[in-house]
Amino acid sequence: MTRGTFLDLCYLVAAITFILALKGLSSPKHARRGNMIAAVGMAIAIAATFAQPHLHHLLPMIIAMVLGAAVAVPTSRFVKMTAIPQLVAIFNGVGGGAAAVVSITTYISLTATTTVCRSFLGVSLNCYSSGGVKSVATYKILEVVLGVIIGTVSFSGSAIAFAKLQELMTGRPITYPAQQVLNAILGAAAVACAILLMTTGALVWLWILLVLAFILGIAFVLPIGGADVPVLISLLNSFTGIAVAASGFTIGNNLLIVAGTLVGASGILLTRMMSAAMGRSLPNILFSAFGSVVTASGSTEHDDGRSVRSGTAEDIGVLLAYARKVVIIPGYGLAVAQAQHVVRELAEELKDRGVDVCFAIHPVAGRMPGHMNVLLAEANVPYDELKEMDEANPEMSTTDVALVVGANDTVNPAAHTTPGSPIYGMPIINADQATNVVFLKRSMRPGFAGIDNDLLYNPKTVLLFGDAKDTLTKLVASVKSA
Repeated sequence: MTRGTFLDLCYLVAAITFILALKGLSSPKHARRGNMIAAVGMAIAIAATFAQPHLHHLLPMIIAMVLGAAVAVPTSRFVKMTAIPQLVAIFNGVGGGAAAVVSITTYISLTATTTVCRSFLGVSLNCYSSGGVKSVATYKILEVVLGVIIGTVSFSGSAIAFAKLQELMTGRPITYPAQQVLNAILGAAAVACAILLMTTGALVWLWILLVLAFILGIAFVLPIGGADVPVLISLLNSFTGIAVAASGFTIGNNLLIVAGTLVGASGILLTRMMSAAMGRSLPNILFSAFGSVVTASGSTEHDDGRSVRSGTAEDIGVLLAYARKVVIIPGYGLAVAQAQHVVRELAEELKDRGVDVCFAIHPVAGRMPGHMNVLLAEANVPYDELKEMDEANPEMSTTDVALVVGANDTVNPAAHTTPGSPIYGMPIINADQATNVVFLKRSMRPGFAGIDNDLLYNPKTVLLFGDAKDTLTKLVASVKSA
């Protein structure tokens, strides 16, 4: 077997591991194993790359890998669970930027001027061009164009998404007059530069295209509000995969083509699933500036004179302790308070008393797909106690207590009852069907949608104000003493 054949087989094995990894990542129960399979596949791919004949710039490559590992390993190990979405965003952006850089450098090398030098006894006398800039096939330039545009949009867009999630800038949509018109002009200018690059081959159009794509990525993300950023991250992840596949075509690497296509396809499927879970179309999410207007008052009294009913940890602890069935509905507030371990302790305490306990997980609870699943898995909550929305909703009518911890929009009945509401039509967890509803909230501040939740004013709802971790700790103590 020749070296080339062996390396191709290594790439094939790596591609197969990536497919198996995606299969594993589709379930929380097998996600860890899927992640390890992907890591093994990537190690095989890197080893095969370093085994390629005529490999140049070996030392800079090793230095770059060491620097990357020095940044990535501690960052990944010590990042808080609440910061995972922005970490995913920035890592995704770096991937898109890398794909764009690969496309640019490849194009520069393809169009490099052939230079001939005359020498005498090893001493260079003079150099001259042997024919000017090389011509590049149009399809090759198209591959470069796609890699640069998509990769750069993903890079700059992911940077803005990171800034929004990290609260380095406002999470509300940023809009300005004629925004869509200006974005259309930017897009048209980018297409014009791409055409000029393919027809003339002049490098200047590539640099202009790079700048336009960078600005377009920023303009694309600015009007998207915090509630929709998870969908945006998924879409940008798909963009990065497509850019990587394009760069794979550019440099003739089959593994990059396969890996990029897998990421691109899975990213767009996940984006569609999240859009469906929110009851909105993808264009509505990207272009409606959802969340720019806050309509909730943040007061404990509704406009029509209704007021909320608050309780104490002692009373609610007794209610939970003597219930037959309790469904815990987590949201981003649970992640912010880092209360996953305490909520597991509460669930175990209730189960010890014979209470049937499970967790109802909305598809877009938290700030990214699977955020709540990962958070609860970190606290060793059994996988069989995590029920997706479609599985949990039929059980809500037989539930004694729905315990909502840090969620708001994902249990808001306005999604069913209020046409014209920003969340109307969005599938929700039907907490309002439970016999009793307990809300753990820090304040009356609305969720990402910026609207009042009528469930808070329902006579069967009791609110317990405070930090989720503190209030859950008090509930654990109350259940034990009940």
